[in-house]
Amino acid sequence: MRKYPIPARTTRVETVVVNSRFIATTGRADTVAEAKQFIQVVRDEMPDATHHVYAFKVGYGGSVTEGMSDDGEPSGTAGPPVLAVLRGADLGDVVIVVTRYFGGTKLGTGGLVRAYGGAAREAIAALPIELKIEKQPVGIAVPYSFYERLKLLLAGHQALITGEEFAADVTVYAVLPVDQVASLEAAISNLTAGQAALVRLDEPSA
Repeated sequence: MRKYPIPARTTRVETVVVNSRFIATTGRADTVAEAKQFIQVVRDEMPDATHHVYAFKVGYGGSVTEGMSDDGEPSGTAGPPVLAVLRGADLGDVVIVVTRYFGGTKLGTGGLVRAYGGAAREAIAALPIELKIEKQPVGIAVPYSFYERLKLLLAGHQALITGEEFAADVTVYAVLPVDQVASLEAAISNLTAGQAALVRLDEPSA
């Protein structure tokens, strides 16, 4: 999967159900460790809350790692409805924490399921989305006479220059979308009549 939708930034939405406050904080988590860190940050921010229910979905499509917790609410009334909302959303690398401040009136199991699921749906509806695009780091060494034209080629292939070395030749390091690499490779070969080649560095990342 080269591209998929992910949270563009962290957002927070508050709902009130029978005097209980439900504060849903949603954000991006590329790994399980990042999801756990996000959850801990929310816990630390609101240490006096009654519960911090969470769910996360790391990855997208057929390769997903999920997690959830009822955090002291009756089993199955909090984490599962939040995770169900994430499963129903066309999103990857997402974590949501629904923080509850108890309002003095018990909601019952059905009420809790509706409240937590509703808070999660409100949060996802308010979440700005962007595409996660897999990037490839590359290196290209060219004679100085091709340097300026190489920079134009890189700009035309959505590449971000990350470093340059000036020696016998000039070596340019850049990161660009994976689906632009083959086209850039061909363009460099044409520009330099085969004198220069693109070298893929490390594994692609997002």
